[in-house]
Amino acid sequence: MSQLTVILVIVGYLAVLMLFSYFTSRHSRSNNDFFVASRRSKWYLVAFGMIGSSVSGISLVAVPAMVATAKFTYLQMCLGFVVGYIVVATVLLPIFYRNNLTSIYGYLRERFGSNTHRTGAWLFIVSKIVTSASKLYVAVLVLHTFLFSSWNIPIWLTVVICVCMIWLYTFRGGIKTIVFTDALQSLVLIVTIILMIANMMQLSGWSLSESVGRVVGSGLSRTFVVDDFVSDRNFFKQFFSGIFIVVAMTGLSQDMMQTTLSCRNLSEARKNMLLYGSCFVPFNLLLLFLGALMIIFSTQTGIVLPENLNSLVPMFAADYFLPVVAIMFVVGIIAATFNSADSAMTGIATIFFVDILRHTDNENSSVRLRQIVYLATCVVFVLVILMFDSIKNRNLLDTIYTIVGYAYGPLLGLFAFGLFTRWQIKDRILPFVAILSPLLTYAVSAGTMYFFDYKFGYELLLLNSFFMFVMLLVIRRK
Repeated sequence: MSQLTVILVIVGYLAVLMLFSYFTSRHSRSNNDFFVASRRSKWYLVAFGMIGSSVSGISLVAVPAMVATAKFTYLQMCLGFVVGYIVVATVLLPIFYRNNLTSIYGYLRERFGSNTHRTGAWLFIVSKIVTSASKLYVAVLVLHTFLFSSWNIPIWLTVVICVCMIWLYTFRGGIKTIVFTDALQSLVLIVTIILMIANMMQLSGWSLSESVGRVVGSGLSRTFVVDDFVSDRNFFKQFFSGIFIVVAMTGLSQDMMQTTLSCRNLSEARKNMLLYGSCFVPFNLLLLFLGALMIIFSTQTGIVLPENLNSLVPMFAADYFLPVVAIMFVVGIIAATFNSADSAMTGIATIFFVDILRHTDNENSSVRLRQIVYLATCVVFVLVILMFDSIKNRNLLDTIYTIVGYAYGPLLGLFAFGLFTRWQIKDRILPFVAILSPLLTYAVSAGTMYFFDYKFGYELLLLNSFFMFVMLLVIRRK
């Protein structure tokens, strides 16, 4: 694969994004356009774009790698995801639309008070920066491996280049631009996966039906684990964790809800959420199928799997795929990761601008302040990605969900308390409770591992939100 070809393709892809940015943002003059596209987005474009936002480049790398150790058990969680999207569409979206929110954390101010509001906003900012930066790190690694490392360009400069690319096509239009660019990037991601599967079948010499038969016959397609409750792959753990992960990572995530709230009305937002949620199982099934084909092919041909399984797909792209497929893999990683990162950066900037700084007006000075906040968000992303570079040998998707368990647990407990009780809380104490909840979760997780050899998996989120809910009962006003 020629480096010049890769450069030309990447530059061409960025040019297309810039073209989208120009046409969608040339009439954008207000913060309302930047934050929620003046609530004029087409729901089907939002739904299609959100597929790539949730999947990200990490899924393109990590989900196929999961097959080697976990087979197809990730689908158990994906089934839970579908139920979670139904909950978001029927429970949370009506609240957000009824209150005409730009930042969903405005609900906490109305329900509990200013300290709770700002605590929730800061919890989201910190957790979203960490999770989104780890996803963007995947694109950085791919670009660095395939392109910049051969020129002796340091990885920190690769990080800066990636973040600048995102800033260039989003800094003016915000959500108004992201709705269109995310739809394009989701299309690129889907085409990339299909091409990689077709290339694997061509390498193996199998038809589609033969490939399915080989995967089923290999035992790698085992999906359900119901006979081992201790396992972190147990069906009930995965399924219910999947429900609450979606409620936390989508329903309580400003960037995902911000894109959804750009739809014209509640009815269209619900259709967007349900369509988008229904795509998760078939989409991840394709990724797992790809991983199974890679592992079977490696076993039959004597290819040694990489020690770091996150390198499985990049290894095939670099050494075995056709040049056009390898290039599409690079573009697909960029598309998937940019799709996730651009909305995350916009969401974080929105939260800081609206909830922390308390600005909502559209005066020129306010627009300039929003632009400064957005630029500062990009700088923070660069710094966090460089810190994340030290985590290299864990499954990145597991890392993301572990972070979610600790960071989003207090938010899930807080929103659940607000929705399902009518009690008020001692607002000034809430920040301390929000810190104590994940600390208790970590202590219980470490204790059960030490004394009972029981390892908490994705259900950390449930445990954390439970602790938060109980402590809110303790500090409620009587």
